[in-house]
Amino acid sequence: MLPSRGARRVLTGALLLLAVVFAALGTWQMQRLFWKLDLVERVEARIHAEPVPAPARGTWDAVNQEKDEYRRVTATGLFQHDKTVLVQAVTERGAGFWVLTPLRLADDATVLINRGFVPADRRDPAARLASEIAAGPVTVTGLLRITEPGGAFLRSNDPANDRWFSRDVAAIAAAKDLSDVAPYFIDADATPNPGGLPIGGLTVVTFRNSHLVYALTWYALAAMSAAGAWYVYRSRPT
Repeated sequence: MLPSRGARRVLTGALLLLAVVFAALGTWQMQRLFWKLDLVERVEARIHAEPVPAPARGTWDAVNQEKDEYRRVTATGLFQHDKTVLVQAVTERGAGFWVLTPLRLADDATVLINRGFVPADRRDPAARLASEIAAGPVTVTGLLRITEPGGAFLRSNDPANDRWFSRDVAAIAAAKDLSDVAPYFIDADATPNPGGLPIGGLTVVTFRNSHLVYALTWYALAAMSAAGAWYVYRSRPT
């Protein structure tokens, strides 16, 4: 038995409303798609550009992910190896740790440097003494990265026990009693370190991009809702 005329009107209106909502969501996803493609293009340009000085202390408040992440930068200062932290990592070379060492700049500001990867059996500094660069200024070139607060999926950083699952700049600075620390860190490039460790240049630059699939899904739902509205509208009681 077909619904009454009033019920059909309500159902038709509801389906048309859904069609409009689904179409709007599809359009929003298309906008996100073009934004993501533009972002990927800009990041590709950054990682292949000539390096520029890392943002200085007076510009830290303006540093943000969309504008600055993966920019090639340089920084010169003194490594503070006694304040190094190891952050658990899984890379193309297997499981191990990122070696994050503070770099003290000439103006007494500090930038955390991800010097690169070491396998689990070389986590002890004694197993890679050659990598402890002798005292003196060093210049690091790499990619600017935005802090990773909190930890990893289902794993929280544990500063009290010096267990780290993400490169959380603020938490590391607090745990190691560092002051005037930049709100970003630098992934060092593949320039070899003494003794071959840590291994730099392992930054993975990827962007999840499913916006086209989502857009097509929303548009398909919009079409189905519109078709359902037309069917209900054209229905006549027998």
